[in-house]
Amino acid sequence: MEQELAYGRLVPWRGTVPADWVNVQLQPALQVSQQSVYCNRCQQASDTKLTQLPNGAYYCYQCIQLGRLDSHMQLLTIPEPNHFTSSRQPLSWSGQLTKIQDRVATEVLTAVQQGQSHLLWAVTGAGKTEITFPTIAWAMTQGWRIAIASPRVDVCIELFPRYQAAFRSIEMVLLHGTSPLKYRYCQLTICTTHQLMRFVAAFDLLILDEVDAFPFANNTMLELAAQRSLKATGVQLWLTATPNRKLQRQKSISYLPRRFHGKPLPQLHLEFCWGWNRCLSRHKIPARLLRLIREKVAAGQRFLLFVPRIKDLSVVDRVLRMRLKTTAKWATVYANDEERGLKVEKMRRQQVLFLITTTILERGVTFPGIDVIILGADDRVFTAATLVQIAGRVGRSSSRPTGMVHCLLGHYSTALCEATAQIAFLNRKGAHCE
Repeated sequence: MEQELAYGRLVPWRGTVPADWVNVQLQPALQVSQQSVYCNRCQQASDTKLTQLPNGAYYCYQCIQLGRLDSHMQLLTIPEPNHFTSSRQPLSWSGQLTKIQDRVATEVLTAVQQGQSHLLWAVTGAGKTEITFPTIAWAMTQGWRIAIASPRVDVCIELFPRYQAAFRSIEMVLLHGTSPLKYRYCQLTICTTHQLMRFVAAFDLLILDEVDAFPFANNTMLELAAQRSLKATGVQLWLTATPNRKLQRQKSISYLPRRFHGKPLPQLHLEFCWGWNRCLSRHKIPARLLRLIREKVAAGQRFLLFVPRIKDLSVVDRVLRMRLKTTAKWATVYANDEERGLKVEKMRRQQVLFLITTTILERGVTFPGIDVIILGADDRVFTAATLVQIAGRVGRSSSRPTGMVHCLLGHYSTALCEATAQIAFLNRKGAHCE
């Protein structure tokens, strides 16, 4: 192992440290007391009765997805030295921000330059990624180490090639649970928020994209990991279209209520579909849904079909394969689907006409020119924030900046009313935004 792989990292360690390594810091991986085991990686305590191994050692089950730590191990780190070659012009992106995007980008840059953490509250499709480019470029000229983290793997996978194209001369790495790329020391890291548990005082700038999303939102372990991965002098930049109340109370906020093409966010189209949940429980689908899908397929219109729960995927898929006489292809997607990345990529390449999905695709993925159908939009799983995010999947391209968001429901829900009102509010605000 090379010494630089420990810069700003918590590396599980057994044995002796190479004699030529300098500034090495070691700490116990786990601190064991009579009642609990405290993990210095995930900063969580566990009951000793639940964590003892047959050999008498203890382990941490709360971060075991990052590799098992036991009480016979240490965590090795070397303080971040920022050994990067500064580039005067790291940004190779040749695009141009709109007037309002440029104003917001300047606000973000100014806040970061002043060492002030900042919230960018931007409607879905506003171009949040591009707005971060000037700030990241400036940080790189300062020799800063930067991380862009998101709770969702799909978001990270989509962001990585976009940042690669925008900063061609800058080394960067993509880190997530199933990433084929090995970790290497570089100036820009794009990762899931779980991967931040591997870092300590590493980053000068931490950008948290979709910061309100599961599993990061209200997760103390991940919030602590994000804070610890940042240097004491570091700055956080939060990006989201649907901030929670805690984020909305931030002192430093930029608003961007207009999409990059200037068109409004598609409003929810509420369509009553009585007994949709009873149909699913009987392994059937509502006739209204079948008619709607047939219309989309006949028109060659690509779309996402959201269902409330994983068990609903197989019901809808099975019925469609029996009742839908077409050569069109589709697939089902859920969070733990091992082929999720492949299926999403097929949708991007237009190799499938539609995806049947849970809320895992509510955010972070872009499929130009699609419509959306939400079956059971009144189900409690579809919160107001989720509904707004789903609506944001539609109208993402300037060639088709509009589209339909069909909400099939049995009754009005508070979340539907709130989401409809929020979209209307954002569209009014965006119409008067210059």
